[in-house]
Amino acid sequence: MAAPDSTPQRPFGRMLTAMVTPFTRDGALDVDAAARLAVELVDDLGNDGLVINGTTGESPTTSDDEKDRILRAVIEAVGDRAHVIAGVGTNDTHHTVELARSAEKAGAAGLLVVTPYYNKPPQASLLAHFTHVADSTGLPVMLYDIPGRSGVPIATETLLRLAEHPQIVANKDAKGDLFAAQQVMSRCELVYYSGDDALNLPLLAVGAVGAVSVTGHLVADRIKAMIQAYEKGDVALARELNDELVPVTEAIMTRTQGVIAVKAALEVQGRPGGGTVRLPLTPISRAELERLEIELADGGVPGFESVA
Repeated sequence: MAAPDSTPQRPFGRMLTAMVTPFTRDGALDVDAAARLAVELVDDLGNDGLVINGTTGESPTTSDDEKDRILRAVIEAVGDRAHVIAGVGTNDTHHTVELARSAEKAGAAGLLVVTPYYNKPPQASLLAHFTHVADSTGLPVMLYDIPGRSGVPIATETLLRLAEHPQIVANKDAKGDLFAAQQVMSRCELVYYSGDDALNLPLLAVGAVGAVSVTGHLVADRIKAMIQAYEKGDVALARELNDELVPVTEAIMTRTQGVIAVKAALEVQGRPGGGTVRLPLTPISRAELERLEIELADGGVPGFESVA
């Protein structure tokens, strides 16, 4: 098996999917489906890595034991040929450290650490939080800057200071501020991954090296091709590929919560991970599903051809 794609300039490869957590019809964790989905994402769709137990993995509603079980199952399934990154971020630093150490014991390749949500810490507190988590293990850390969910952005000066930490190597950027991203990348070596499928290509244009994607469940191979085209200087091809993906991004990321939409799409395709979500999320409505199917057909997603 091929080793995971990795360089200091691209520590987790180009293309990562933020993987859903599969549940059975009665809402229990489906570890077997998680392993099968991970194999599909890596071997069939070309992902260089997977993020487990992130927001798309419904981490607010999974227990620590469930997080450990799914992480270990995915590492066993694909850890020899893909970076398996553990989402460990919470709004409690002590709990985040516990999850980080558990992920290291499980064999994770890195940590995704989101900005603490709800308690709205000031920038000095964010610096202390991220530093404490990064100090707690030997794993490389990808920050996750998503103020739309966390309520607080990681300020440019804070990111620059965090970039000085030897374990903090990357940022999953879902801030939606391209100039802020440029300000950081122009002044330090922190590696940027797009955390917003709508801005994958624009972020590449200002210096990002890849994407952590939700739509990657369906089109990781095409997003990766777009990234590679841009890297080779074929901007016209990158734009063409990106344009083809617009309906997919609209379908998954703009109509309902992303995990609801992507699990519905996986269900239609008959793939592992489709279907059940946990409250407070609820299944996709009939009207939303019909629109989803039309837009995914328009985006050329396999399994939706008959809708076109």
